Amino acid sequence: QVQLVESGGGLVQAGGSLRLSCVASGRIFRIDDMGWYRQAPGKQRELVATISSFGSTNYADSVKGRFTISRDNAKNTVYLQMNSLKPEDTAVYYCNSDLNWRDTWGQGTQVTVSS
Repeated sequence: QVQLVESGGGLVQAGGSLRLSCVASGRIFRIDDMGWYRQAPGKQRELVATISSFGSTNYADSVKGRFTISRDNAKNTVYLQMNSLKPEDTAVYYCNSDLNWRDTWGQGTQVTVSS
């Protein structure tokens, strides 16, 4: 079964850092864009950052300069380095990718930033 599995979430104080990881596993023939989204309580899911298979990146304005997305194609893994975290970054973070031409989501990992 092809799937995405996130890890690295947790509780951190404002100003701190976390690094999220997402591994694509299963019988994978092709991985296109990979990205991170987040959903805070009572809000819609929103884009955080995406990265193409060639390394082109795109960020939400709210995280530019603080978050960095990267990927290791040999390991089928995408990362999200989050620095200078703010309480408003608190959300469930989801990994997303086109795996074998199919839009796929991970189960999510909770990030909580305390003030």
